[in-house]
Amino acid sequence: MSKDLICYCFNYTKSDIKTDILKNKKSTIEERIKVEKKAGACDCATKNPSGK
Repeated sequence: MSKDLICYCFNYTKSDIKTDILKNKKSTIEERIKVEKKAGACDCATKNPSGK
């Protein structure tokens, strides 16, 4: 796993966030993660090494 990985559920990296901010003048990734979590697509308890 990359040390650059920020979101284990959706595989977002630091680079993804930087690119998103440059493209959109803000990060839209956080909102996308919130939508996916509401839809039940989050699995941090098993995918994230910290368990959260």
